[in-house]
Amino acid sequence: MKDLSQPRAVLLIPDAKRLAAARDALKLVGIEGYAADSVDALVQRAFRLDTLMVIVEGGAEALAAIAPLRQEAKSRDVLVAIFTSDELAPRFLEAGAHVVQSAPVTPAGLLTVLLRLARRLQPGQSETPTLEARHVPLEVLKQLVQRHMARLKIFLGAAPGVGKTYAMLTEARDHMRRGEEVVIGLVESHGRRETLEMVDGLELVPRRLVAYKGAQLEEMDLDAILARRPAMVLVDELAHTNVPGSLNKKRYEDINVLRLAGIPVVSTLNVQHLESLNNVVERITGVKVRETVPDAILEEAAEVVLVDLPPEALQKRLQAGKIYAPEKITQSLANFFTTHNLTALRELADSVDEHLEAVRASIGKGHEASGIQDRVLVCVTPTASAERVLRRGARLADRLNAELFVVHVEHHPLDAEEDKALARILELAETFDAQVTRRRHPETGAALARFAVECKATIVVMGESRQPRWKLIFTPGLAEAILDKTSNIDIVTVATHA
Repeated sequence: MKDLSQPRAVLLIPDAKRLAAARDALKLVGIEGYAADSVDALVQRAFRLDTLMVIVEGGAEALAAIAPLRQEAKSRDVLVAIFTSDELAPRFLEAGAHVVQSAPVTPAGLLTVLLRLARRLQPGQSETPTLEARHVPLEVLKQLVQRHMARLKIFLGAAPGVGKTYAMLTEARDHMRRGEEVVIGLVESHGRRETLEMVDGLELVPRRLVAYKGAQLEEMDLDAILARRPAMVLVDELAHTNVPGSLNKKRYEDINVLRLAGIPVVSTLNVQHLESLNNVVERITGVKVRETVPDAILEEAAEVVLVDLPPEALQKRLQAGKIYAPEKITQSLANFFTTHNLTALRELADSVDEHLEAVRASIGKGHEASGIQDRVLVCVTPTASAERVLRRGARLADRLNAELFVVHVEHHPLDAEEDKALARILELAETFDAQVTRRRHPETGAALARFAVECKATIVVMGESRQPRWKLIFTPGLAEAILDKTSNIDIVTVATHA
């Protein structure tokens, strides 16, 4: 029986620099890499060690390593990853390799291979479908991947131009002013002046050039970001399709590589790019969206912020030239940016939240079976948006069959109007059978975190911050304050800005 409590990999990579980089990449996922200098040494080490996987970069001579690794009882369940040429890839798959990458070994390429093995991406194209569901090394690798994936935050919008990238950059500048490290992996400004102004002063990782059909096209430099290893990276347009010949077909796959390396990612997405809504969007707009992402990407995000803008306001932005070039404005207003389309897409954005709640509900049922009870805590303020936040939290609690708690933290005395507004929202909360609490504390985030722990909340629902941005320079946002002071709590942020 294999002992895979300390996962090991044996590597046959001729180039010393690529070998060192590969071993460093494996360490990011908790796998210790051992070098072999020949095919014979590779096979012997795979037999001698309790090996999780072997990684080989080479040509036809490396085919000799596959047969014994797939036939011997002691090692036939070792995962086999091959880096070779396009021409030889089919031969390695026929010989029994589990995944083949048609490129030299790089940190990004190696992490991509681990993800494809663990998540079974693109079956039948660059990996063999013969792995059994209960294959022990595969299960170990899946656990390693799940354990090491860094945080993903997504700014979600109903349509282009609502301000997703601007909101992402605004948050990044707040982090930077607090002395926290943020770099731009890729931001698409589309020539918008206000976006370019927000980019100014933030560190940008230079893009790489990719040759395609006689042209030089720019793409995100995945290996450069991995080498830089920032504390946080911004990667715009989650649904983007990479230039053919890139390591991954889609940008969301690049993002998963960064996350597997332990780098938290902040990204943006329009609702029409979700795979499950593709047909719905086509019926509404008459436009077939070609670039889509799996819904699972959204479900994996630690935080999703809906960036909302009424149709009329979005159309004014378009007419002012803040979204597309002047020659595209008239056509856009007559086609995609009609009031009907924008209203329907806005409703779809709300339906995405319903979808996420349904996922949480299925998780909640599992919790009930195991004796774990979800508790939803809604944070309210005496503002016009509080009712929307409360109703969203109440709906979530109902779907999860969870206890509902509502709290207001008063960090300054309320005036008469604010007191009346708060009384109305707390009265509404009681109609949802919520346990209502009012607290006074100068530090709202600390008080919310303490109460979340006291009531054993598993999900905290709150609206977007309305604080002036200068107040966030020296202090984190409420969501960050709660996450920093608690564990095993999910944050649901409800869009409240019109």
